[in-house]
Amino acid sequence: MGDKDEESGMPRDAKIVKSLLKSMGVEGYEPRVIHKFLELWYRYVVDVLTDAQVYSEHAGKSAIDCDDVKLAIQSKVNFSFSQPPPREVLLELAQNRNKIPLPKTISGPGIPLPPDQDTLINPNYQFGIRNKRPVEPLEETEDEETTIPNPTQEERVEMQQNPHQRVSFPLPKRQKD
Repeated sequence: MGDKDEESGMPRDAKIVKSLLKSMGVEGYEPRVIHKFLELWYRYVVDVLTDAQVYSEHAGKSAIDCDDVKLAIQSKVNFSFSQPPPREVLLELAQNRNKIPLPKTISGPGIPLPPDQDTLINPNYQFGIRNKRPVEPLEETEDEETTIPNPTQEERVEMQQNPHQRVSFPLPKRQKD
């Protein structure tokens, strides 16, 4: 009895949406669904009629006729809905894509994690240690040559421009008291 009272106060369009849902086998839904369908329905009708009016004005007519509405609906369908590509095209694309092998996994058991340099737990601090420069230039000895036998031009420029040596290391974890 409550359904009949509820339907009697419903607008005609809402009753139509409700009967469409029932005819499609939809039994349970929230009441907001009807309102959403009505909103979609009204928006679609307004769009189609606006387009039909534009087509009618372009044709030099004073009023919208059936042909203008049909043309507006057809243009909406053409631009709104698209058909998927044929099965043969999809199979060909899949074969081309599957020719490329997947990368081999090197990780062992467990969850594969990214390298440390790509994570947020990587140490991200540096201490600058100033190199003490001698007051007078020293002559080159064999010891210096063994450390850097033949430095490239880039290494020489870097050694001259960068008097600081950078060091980074992880801090020990603090225990809670």
